[in-house]
Amino acid sequence: MDKDRIVGSAKEFAGRAEGAVGDLAGDAQTQASAKAREAAGTVQNLYGQAKDAVRDAADTATSYAKDAYENSGETLRDGSQALSKKVQDNPLGALLVAGGIGFALALLMSRPARRPPPRWRYYG
Repeated sequence: MDKDRIVGSAKEFAGRAEGAVGDLAGDAQTQASAKAREAAGTVQNLYGQAKDAVRDAADTATSYAKDAYENSGETLRDGSQALSKKVQDNPLGALLVAGGIGFALALLMSRPARRPPPRWRYYG
């Protein structure tokens, strides 16, 4: 729990108590001061709640990132095992896919570089 939440709740309670005293005494200035203190306490309490929510979200994100980092080796290992199983199950299909990728890369690499269009200047 954030310190602002505690202080805000205390200010809010003090404002309510001061308001009750102002109501009993019939003092408008005390009542106005009480409303201001209560409002300030409410705002500070809400600020503390927001800070707590941000802190909790950051902790959750850190936890997810840590889990992903720790399990990344397993994921890579599982993916490579699944790929090798697919190649073992269908070696001809895997060979055709690899050949197609190689052919496409060779076409891309052997194309001549594009030249920019010539700029014609007219001198007149």
